[in-house]
Amino acid sequence: MAHVVIIGAGTGGMPCAYEMRDALNRDHQVTMISENETFDFTPSNPWIAVGWRTRKDISFKVRPYLEKRGINFISHRVDKIDAENSELTLNNDEKVSYDYLVIATGPRLAFEEVEGSGPSAHTQSICNLPHSETAFEDFEKLAADPGPAVVGAMPFASCFGPAYEYAFILNRELQKRKLRDKIPMTLVTSEPYIGHLGLGGVGDSRGMLESELRMHDIKWICNAKTTKIEAGKMYVDELNEDGSIKQQHELEFKHGMMLPAFKGVDAVASVEGLCNPRGFVIVDKQQRSPKYPKIFSAGVCIAIPPVEATPVPTGAPKTGYMIESMVTAIVHNISDELKGTEPTHEGTWNAICLADMGNTGAAFVAIPQIPPRNLAWFKKGKWVHLAKIGFEKYFIRKMKSGSSEPIYEKYLLKALGINRLK
Repeated sequence: MAHVVIIGAGTGGMPCAYEMRDALNRDHQVTMISENETFDFTPSNPWIAVGWRTRKDISFKVRPYLEKRGINFISHRVDKIDAENSELTLNNDEKVSYDYLVIATGPRLAFEEVEGSGPSAHTQSICNLPHSETAFEDFEKLAADPGPAVVGAMPFASCFGPAYEYAFILNRELQKRKLRDKIPMTLVTSEPYIGHLGLGGVGDSRGMLESELRMHDIKWICNAKTTKIEAGKMYVDELNEDGSIKQQHELEFKHGMMLPAFKGVDAVASVEGLCNPRGFVIVDKQQRSPKYPKIFSAGVCIAIPPVEATPVPTGAPKTGYMIESMVTAIVHNISDELKGTEPTHEGTWNAICLADMGNTGAAFVAIPQIPPRNLAWFKKGKWVHLAKIGFEKYFIRKMKSGSSEPIYEKYLLKALGINRLK
C-alpha cells in the first residue's frame, strides 16, 4: 500500500486529490495537508475587493467533502520536508510519512522585496481571500474620502491578469457609485508594455488593453520598478529598454493595490536541490523533481523560466488550464509507477483565460503558452464577463461534488467554442 500526500487545498491541490482518489485503488491512501481548512476560489478575489462577492460566496470548508470521497485531511502547516527520508514535519510537531508527495502549495507573497508594500504596510493585495477582504475595507475608505488610486504589479510579479481585472472592476464600481470623476487611476506594471501579461503578449492583447485603459481614463506606467511605498505615496522608477532610468515618479494615492513578487513557501524552498533560487520547485516533463523522484509538483509553485528578459524582471504565469493539465499528468504518472510502468505523461502547457473587466471581459488562448505559438487568440465582449460568472459557480459546484472531471475542458473550452486544446 502506498501513501500519496498532497500539500495545498487550492485550485491545483483539490482537483489533484479527487483525481488521485479515482485513479488509485482503495489499497492506497490519499491524504491532503493544508494550513487552511477552506477552499477559496482565488479568481473571484477582485470581486471580493469591491464588495461584489463575500466569503460565503466563494469559500467552503473542505474536510467533509474530502472525507466523503475517502481522502484524509490534515489541517496543519507543513514546516519541514525531509525529502531524503520521505517525511513531513507539521507545525504541531506531528510527523507524516509518504511514498509520493505532490506539492501544490501555491506561492509565498514576497512583500518584503519592496519596502512598505503589502496589507500589513501601505498597499493592498488580492492574492488571497483575507487580503481581498482587507482591500474591500480600504476601498470603502476611498469611497468615503475620494482620492487617487494606483493598481498594478511590482518587480518579479508573474500573474498580471488580476491587476488588469481589478483596475477595470474598480473603475466599474466607482462609476456605479458616481465617484469615478473624483478618483484618478493609474496602472503601474513591471511589464515592458501593456498586455505583455508575462507571456510576451497574446494576439492583440497590447492594442486591446491599451484601448480599454484609454477609454476608461486610466493612465499607465510600464517598465515600472516600484522601489518604495510610504503612506499615501509610491516611488516608481520607469526604465528604458536598456534598464536605465527614464523617469522617476512619486505617485500620490488613497487606495493602492499592487501584486507582489512570488517566491516558494519556506518549507519547500529550504529543501536542498528541490528548488531554484526563488524557491520554485524544479520539475521535469513528468512534473517530477529530478533530484527526488518521489516528489511531484504543479501550479504556481513550480519553476518556469521567464518568456523573455525584460528591463524590470517579470515571471511567466501559470494559468488554470495549464495547472489542470499538470495535475492530470501527475495523477497518471504516480498511478503508472504504482503499476510498475515508467511515467510518460506530460502536462499540456497551453493557456486559456477569462478575465473580467467589470461589465465586459477579455478571453485569450495561447497554444503553447510560451511563444512562438501555433495559435494566439484574444477576444473581448460582454459574454466573457458572463462566462466567468458561470465558471465561478461551476468550479465551486464541482469541488463540492468531488468530481474528478477536467473542469476547464468541460466548461471553458465549450464557452469559447473550442473542442480541445492540442
